[in-house]
Amino acid sequence: MISRYTFILPAFIVSFLLFPPLSVLSAPTLSPQSDAANIPSQLKPPSEDLAQVDESDDLAEEKAYHIPMILNDSVENQLEYFKTRGREVFQRWLDQSARYIPVMKDIFREKNLPEDLVYVAMIESGFNPYAVSWAKAVGPWQFMPATGKLYGLKIDWWIDERKDPIKSTQAAAEHLKDLHNLFGSWPLALASYNAGAGKVQRAVLRTRSEDFWDLKASRYIRKETKNYVPKYMAATIIAKNPEAYGFTVSGRDPFAYDVVFLDESTDLRLIASCALCTYEELKELNPELKRWITPPHLDKYALRIPSGRKEAFLANFAAVSPAQKIRWERHEVKKGETLDNLAKQYNTSVAAIRDINGLSKNRLTPGKHLLVPADTAGKEQDMNYLMPGQGTKQQQILYRVRRGETLVKIAKRHNVTVADIREWNKELGKTVRAGQRIKLVVDVDQI
Repeated sequence: MISRYTFILPAFIVSFLLFPPLSVLSAPTLSPQSDAANIPSQLKPPSEDLAQVDESDDLAEEKAYHIPMILNDSVENQLEYFKTRGREVFQRWLDQSARYIPVMKDIFREKNLPEDLVYVAMIESGFNPYAVSWAKAVGPWQFMPATGKLYGLKIDWWIDERKDPIKSTQAAAEHLKDLHNLFGSWPLALASYNAGAGKVQRAVLRTRSEDFWDLKASRYIRKETKNYVPKYMAATIIAKNPEAYGFTVSGRDPFAYDVVFLDESTDLRLIASCALCTYEELKELNPELKRWITPPHLDKYALRIPSGRKEAFLANFAAVSPAQKIRWERHEVKKGETLDNLAKQYNTSVAAIRDINGLSKNRLTPGKHLLVPADTAGKEQDMNYLMPGQGTKQQQILYRVRRGETLVKIAKRHNVTVADIREWNKELGKTVRAGQRIKLVVDVDQI
């Protein structure tokens, strides 16, 4: 940034700036107990690990920072928070990250982007595919619907690819690449990921600076955005060397799978039976699926199944009789339509339509969508296996408390009890505050 004031520097200062001593050029090391300088400094791995780094090139590469880290008061404050009050939450993030970081890093490498961008997903969602913010941002990368669709993610009644750890990471990588191309700075790109490119551009113009730390010192970006980059840097520093900060490394298996292609809509429980796995395993591998079946409007759907089960699935699925396979349709009720009309149109039964959609009366509301099993006349016994089980499928989300909300209001809104919320959030106090994130278990239809 060009100052409107001009100073004449003494000769010894000019000499110092042009030819600094080696001690100044050396970057300070960081350790959990280090007393960091107040001025920004390039970081190296913690000093207690330097001997290990020398022993292994792979380990050195793992601990190297792919985005320059800055150690200042703001980052130190975030480090201190994660080591103390936020320790339990950060440990959960680390445990979850072990599942997804390897495959996410591969995506960033393929796109020639810094691998350490994976830790954006850590501060966005804790690597939770089902995370939902108060603003309705969804998935590990917390995409809003418009931004998700802009980067090719499909969002409809059947699927939400914002929840998919592979597809959403590919979209996030493209989004971050565009932001970096726009600003030429990773701190500004990260701030834009949080606040939006337009707000950061306006802040750059008003401060006449392209340095994030100048923007942070101004009044032109929100507090959340001011803390976002320091939070990312602190999370990255700890996540790349968790033992040095007193955290444990999870032994979770990485996200691995086989892929099978389905050319017809199929119940996940039938697929699970053929793949010799559970329904829950399929849902965990395919979090984009919002229903218990694969989308009927796609000619071919790529479904993930547990690794090593592909041959068994193909053999077992080929042996399934047509009577066990149900074709599902999503039907929008038109004026004057009745259940009898729909049953005849789709060659099914009135009872099947009523049971699946939880209808207590035969009267239909125009504009309402119904899930209809097609060509099932005379197959009611087979359908008992394929119909949804009792109750609605539920999923865990991360909910951000809005201003003025209480536990009672949150419980009522999500059709749960205050006791349930306290059970899901053991560390919860008597009250909640705006911006606080709490765990909720809600019906899939609410997501």
